[in-house]
Amino acid sequence: MPKTFHITTLGCKLNYSESSHIARELQGLGFENASNPDCFILNTCTVTGIAEKKARSLIAQFHRKNPNAEIIVMGCFAARDKELVEKLPGVTKVFGSEDKMNLIPYLLQNATVTVPTFFSTFSSHDRTRSFLKIQDGCDYHCSYCAVARARGSSRSDTIENVMINLEKIAQLNCKEVVLTGVNTGDFGRNNGETFFQLLNEIEMRKPVERVRISSIEPNLLTNEIIHLVAHSNVLMPHFHIPLQSGSDSVLADMKRRYKTVLFADKVHKIKSLIPHACIAVDLISGFPTETDEDFNETLSFLNSLPISYLHVFSYSKRPQTPAGEMKLQVKDSVKKERTQILLQLSETKKTKFYQEHLQTQRAVLFEDDLKNGKIFGFTDNYIRVSAPFNNRFINKIINIELTESNTHSSF
Repeated sequence: MPKTFHITTLGCKLNYSESSHIARELQGLGFENASNPDCFILNTCTVTGIAEKKARSLIAQFHRKNPNAEIIVMGCFAARDKELVEKLPGVTKVFGSEDKMNLIPYLLQNATVTVPTFFSTFSSHDRTRSFLKIQDGCDYHCSYCAVARARGSSRSDTIENVMINLEKIAQLNCKEVVLTGVNTGDFGRNNGETFFQLLNEIEMRKPVERVRISSIEPNLLTNEIIHLVAHSNVLMPHFHIPLQSGSDSVLADMKRRYKTVLFADKVHKIKSLIPHACIAVDLISGFPTETDEDFNETLSFLNSLPISYLHVFSYSKRPQTPAGEMKLQVKDSVKKERTQILLQLSETKKTKFYQEHLQTQRAVLFEDDLKNGKIFGFTDNYIRVSAPFNNRFINKIINIELTESNTHSSF
């Protein structure tokens, strides 16, 4: 049985939450974290081909570093193509997304346990912020996405267990929790609860000082959720909403569950009730059916909206997805060009959003992050702030006047 381990994590906040949970469990059982361990654990991602390529590269690095070590691979790439991963040199065991909690009894040389339909996890390596998994899987099956197949059907924790986990996180003196999931807004559907009910319970009980929603589909972002955030001191005025395209025809080809008019309505609703809210938007450039006209339509749509910044991804052809089977694929050079245009737009939007907050006061949660004599943190509406280092600021929420925005869109 190995005595030492090291976990490497690729991909989303959900993966980081799960990896942190596994590391805590192993250390509680007497395993030690080491740089050159008896057992390498890799938590993988399948969102893009680049993520899978990086996973294969890391496995090769682990095997070269210690040919005698176990290499355990888990996560979405492992779930999507288990047979391929099992054949990679050095790999001794593969766990998918739904059975990764079997990793611990495997290392203990115990019999495989029955993993519950949903298992809750939260990260604890950063004492300022914790990522709490409240939902997993997805039933949407967008035409470009391999994650739904890898993660399985949508399932959730219960409201009461989420509240128990929030209390545990608060006991770690963690000030901020990010609610995470594959389709976070779908929380509760499998057990007769709703995401709004969870947020309302958090608002009433206030188990921690700050709670953020990691990402929520526009069709699941209800007006009652927006109203609740608008009048809350616990739920942060920060929305991360996937758009993916500003063209209705491309959205239809993507099998998204909304049109641009709904998305615009949600953005304007947020800004009418919470003018200072941060709104981040996910975009995919170069989807197979995206023409120049569609892309220009997306640019025009984004320019018309009071959003704060963009997360931009170049389309990555994923195996066993409808989009991956489309004969017409946008050239890589075109995808790269469109991505750069969107990134420039994002920088313009972010600069404007930051400058709108000059000479205002915001509550900043400072992190244990020191560089060039400065300490860094984030406002309630997710503006990154720096201040002269003060040890008493670490993990404290302090009202700060935002006085100067630099060229990198931060104060």
